[in-house]
Amino acid sequence: MMKGAHFPATTAAFALLALATFHLVSASDPSSLQDFCVALKNTDVFVNGKFCKDPKLVTEDDFFFDGLRMPGNTSNAVGSKVTPANVEQIAGLNTLGISLARIDYAPNGGLNPPHTHPRASEFLVVMEGTLYVGFVTSNSDNGNKLFTKVLYPGDVFVFPVGLIHFQFNIGKVNAVAIAGLSSQNPGVITIANAVFGSKPPIKLDVLTKAFQVESNVVEYLQNQFWYDNN
Repeated sequence: MMKGAHFPATTAAFALLALATFHLVSASDPSSLQDFCVALKNTDVFVNGKFCKDPKLVTEDDFFFDGLRMPGNTSNAVGSKVTPANVEQIAGLNTLGISLARIDYAPNGGLNPPHTHPRASEFLVVMEGTLYVGFVTSNSDNGNKLFTKVLYPGDVFVFPVGLIHFQFNIGKVNAVAIAGLSSQNPGVITIANAVFGSKPPIKLDVLTKAFQVESNVVEYLQNQFWYDNN
């Protein structure tokens, strides 16, 4: 477990300001038709979003979450931990079209593996450490272009909605970043986990042809434990 990380007030304020600006131009969720629609979680009915809690029953705690104070445990196969702050953690985010996440990275190669957010664009603010980050464009006549950058504390990088992206700690110390996302529920698809760790597994013939490898290679990959850092 990493030791506690303390964020300077100016850095935290910068992250929140960036999130607010990002929301104005990129929010993907429907706009609210009232002051707030705090999510009602105790229901068996499924809708696109969440039902609203009776406003008379709403409290300050519906807009509060202290889970980003503490560092995540990076003692795992990928050396990173994502701590989300979306509508599942903060009921008051319902219909607001925004969320946050804290990502902790172990030294010397902590990785937030290639993944996508199907419902949100993301901007990343580095709080501590040095990260190599990047995203890959969708299919085109020119192939899939990779955009990368090395980020230092205070730097910001944007990942467009739906595109595969990653972060890799190239420093010798712990790294921390805060991500702002343009959805109350951005979702995440970790590429390796989805392709080789799906349940039930994707048919061997499909993956051997898709990746142009022998079947024993695919079998090996499917037999691995694909750690979920979210």
